[in-house]
Amino acid sequence: MDDITRVVAAVGRGESGAAEQLLPLVYEELRKLASQKLSREPAGHTLQATALVHEAYLRIAGSVDPLWNGRGHFFAAAAEAMRRILVEGARRKKAVKHGGGLQRHDTDTMAIAAPELDEDLVAIDAALDRLAVLDPVKAELVKLRYFAGLTIEQAAEALGISPATAKRYWAYSRVWLFQQVSGEAQL
Repeated sequence: MDDITRVVAAVGRGESGAAEQLLPLVYEELRKLASQKLSREPAGHTLQATALVHEAYLRIAGSVDPLWNGRGHFFAAAAEAMRRILVEGARRKKAVKHGGGLQRHDTDTMAIAAPELDEDLVAIDAALDRLAVLDPVKAELVKLRYFAGLTIEQAAEALGISPATAKRYWAYSRVWLFQQVSGEAQL
């Protein structure tokens, strides 16, 4: 009887401390299982293998009365828990309140309202002033990126925000400025 089978049996018998011994023994195998499950998911999936393992383990080890009949049954329960987590995530993404049915667009490929004429530069400046009133950090990010030519990482460091936050702010600001300059802004 290998260690995993022995510990799974101990958990099934309700021995105290057995559940704490189980995770270190099965973690790598659960990560491989999670990686396999996630490799079949569509691109852009936000769940990482580690998070999937932890969530699945919490679900199966946290059940009131785990009835596992050995190693194979434990891993089958883990695979089922992972499947349910992935299905719940897919359903949540399709829900209307989470933007279900909306198409994602890559903001990096969208055209920014780049000044061709002096009038455009004046319109951008006016829109940037309005953005500064609404959100000074986003306006400063635009100034650093657009006028100073800094990269996302450099601008994020200058503003004291994370690069991920800077990317979100940049995407929002580009669309907001484009709408303002092109006259498509919704009141």
